[in-house]
Amino acid sequence: MHEIRPFVIQQDIVCAEVPANPNGLVVFGASGDLSRRKLFGSMYQLSKHNLLGKRFYLLGFGRKEFTDEQFREFAWEGIQEGSSDISAVDLESFISRFYYISGDYDDVSFYEKVKKRLGELDKKYDVDGTHIFYLAVPPFLYSTIVKHLGSAGLSCPADAELKQKVRLVIEKPFGRDLASAVELNEVVHRCFDESQIYRIDHYLGKETVQNILMFRFANAIFEPVWNRDYIDNVQITISETLGIEHRSGYYDKAGALRDIFQNHMLQMLALVAMESPTSFEADHIRDEKVKLLRSIRPFKPENLKDVIVRGQYSAGTVDGQKVVGYCEESGVEGDSMTETFIAAKLFMDNLRWKDVPFYLRTGKRLAAKDTEIAITFKKVPHSMFVSVGLEDMPANVLVLQIQPEEGISLSFQAKRPGSKVCMSTLNMNFSYGEIFGTEVPEAYQRLLLDCMVGDQTLFTRQDDVEMAWQLLKPVMEAWESGGKPFEYAAGSESFAEADALIESDGRKWRKLSGI
Repeated sequence: MHEIRPFVIQQDIVCAEVPANPNGLVVFGASGDLSRRKLFGSMYQLSKHNLLGKRFYLLGFGRKEFTDEQFREFAWEGIQEGSSDISAVDLESFISRFYYISGDYDDVSFYEKVKKRLGELDKKYDVDGTHIFYLAVPPFLYSTIVKHLGSAGLSCPADAELKQKVRLVIEKPFGRDLASAVELNEVVHRCFDESQIYRIDHYLGKETVQNILMFRFANAIFEPVWNRDYIDNVQITISETLGIEHRSGYYDKAGALRDIFQNHMLQMLALVAMESPTSFEADHIRDEKVKLLRSIRPFKPENLKDVIVRGQYSAGTVDGQKVVGYCEESGVEGDSMTETFIAAKLFMDNLRWKDVPFYLRTGKRLAAKDTEIAITFKKVPHSMFVSVGLEDMPANVLVLQIQPEEGISLSFQAKRPGSKVCMSTLNMNFSYGEIFGTEVPEAYQRLLLDCMVGDQTLFTRQDDVEMAWQLLKPVMEAWESGGKPFEYAAGSESFAEADALIESDGRKWRKLSGI
């Protein structure tokens, strides 16, 4: 396959990046790994690009004992580790607006301290009551913190205008099944309105994922062929070379279904397959996502093995290094039935996608790191080139590459130079890094800014979350009632049972990027 690197003329550029209003970002779990690795660096980049303003502060909370100065040193080190593009002067100015309170999340008096400190900092930075409460803590603490925020009068002010200035950001997973998601929603809604809640999925902040909407609905040439008449199948892949690292306590209770499939994969599926919203407003987009999730054909226990399979990695070799199997990982029980790989075949029972299979797969300890959405179009129904040996023409494939490098590619057939009729597949590539000459922003940058300006477009709504859990309920019940995952060697691309899922339809999984 040959590649074409097209030149791009950048013109008629329309930007709608709105700087944040004055606000206080309140981070629960500020001494944790997520805050150090992702949040602080993302906030620094926003500040560097003049999207925060001077009337901003960050107030961190955690069990670890820190003074304000020690917390600033902690943040400084985290930001430096995560970025090479740093100005010491800018960074020092930025973290001078970081503050910290230590305490117990279940201590009522702790939230009174929070309330008092917020009042002091609001006055110092002339913030008009805009507070963003970010829960960068383990999921079992969500209800505790939300209840105390409500009791302290910090969650839902009576004044309607002020209410919209108070927002709650919750990391996934939002529940671990339908019942727990419904229960958590009930707890949160006692203290916050749905309009104040930002359920964050960092995959939706990635440039290529965001670009799905622009690609589909801002270009007249694609939407007319985005249906069952022209598309043969869609494959969505999230593969990782890493194992569970230091997350055994969480991952062994979650597995790939809860950790990746229920949120990341179904969200990407919804964006690819949903109908056109009436406008680019948050609820219009989220309405269409929920409609799409409702159209997915339900999983039935009697034919479950024909549409979804699970695997667990055993010892093998990844990137030339020998690695242990999942059950030999530190903190994992030797007889764990937790899945680390899922392959599924989904159908939408609607007019646009009737009988078009969507193949989804995700796994850990695979042969390459790769996240992509591949849309394979139907083959040319009749080849006029049979006389020159070109009877079976390859299908056109559109690939939205999300990791490791974000971009878009389209394969098509063209004649090679020469006197004979000789064709080959050409690949036209668009790379964010190459075209725009800049590092692709961290997904959290976009999502944090959206929280600050009050844009819920890229955040999941209550009915969205519950619909996804409802879809997977039969799968979880079947797996919990017995059986074990299939085994695959670390460093593999797949395994026989996952291959059979797609090969029974006369198709194959795409090769992982980089192999």
